Amino acid sequence: MKARKGRQEVIKDLIRGGDIRTQGSLVQALAELGYSVTQATVSRDVSDLQLEKLPGGIYILREDLHLMRMVSELVIEILQVNNFVIIKSQGGSAPVVAAAIDHAAIEGVYGSVSGDNTVLVVSDSEKTALSLKEKLDSYLRFQIR
Repeated sequence: MKARKGRQEVIKDLIRGGDIRTQGSLVQALAELGYSVTQATVSRDVSDLQLEKLPGGIYILREDLHLMRMVSELVIEILQVNNFVIIKSQGGSAPVVAAAIDHAAIEGVYGSVSGDNTVLVVSDSEKTALSLKEKLDSYLRFQIR
């Protein structure tokens, strides 16, 4: 039997996978997954997890915001091959991008290796790699104000 994830881990998944704009919608999403919590509890979780809000009002994890900045400012191209993601970046910036990916601790991502302008990210499956590529692609188009 698979152990139930802790509430804060579920919140991280919800924030990474959705369009959560309010604590109330987070309470509702948790309830749909069988977690009975009050808005006060969610408020503490938001503080504990150091969630940020993007200019559009969507919650984001602080480590994902850093990754978003690094990708939007430094990355040129993202490719996915099998369970690998290859990231082409501006010269000399690959180590910073790799560190941001590692720090984000994305489920199913084992780690990264960088050169000068290329990062190789190793994931547990082709599906995880594709999901990561799509997430990073969305960060390429994002302008942080």
